Amino acid sequence: MADETLNRYRQSIDNIDAALVFLLAERFKVTQAVGRYKAESGLPPADPGREERQIARLRELAKTADLDPEFSEKFLRFIIDEVIRHHEQLRDGA
Repeated sequence: MADETLNRYRQSIDNIDAALVFLLAERFKVTQAVGRYKAESGLPPADPGREERQIARLRELAKTADLDPEFSEKFLRFIIDEVIRHHEQLRDGA
């Protein structure tokens, strides 16, 4: 017989994972629009200054939320790298 407490925790985790997926999808819809705008305007795909400000901001938010700032930075860096890749594809007409 399955442990009901464990099942409730797992259901909560599943719900949170679903919310994360939908939030990431929304974020990427916006960053795709940004990438199209940058490509049309001749702007570079990456903005290192903004990236560093965003990472610093997320690290502070992580501290406030009692989340490991190193983890949050790795997570955001992964997302930023993917966004830049998409922006480069848009710039190159791929």
